Amino acid sequence: DDLSQMAAALTAREAEVARLVAGGQSNAGIAQALSLSEATVKAHLTKIYVKLGVRTRTQLAVVMGGLR
Repeated sequence: DDLSQMAAALTAREAEVARLVAGGQSNAGIAQALSLSEATVKAHLTKIYVKLGVRTRTQLAVVMGGLR
């Protein structure tokens, strides 16, 4: 379906960030867990939001929950 195709467009790192956001992690927590800067996490989130057509972390969590 369309959602699965959009999710498939995520890079492996973007998918990892998206999963952590859906799990309730903060940007700082994600940065620490993945050894990234918070700016890099934010850059990934911007790309994720565009690719999945969402605007907020909550919407992202809902979309990621639908992919399980």
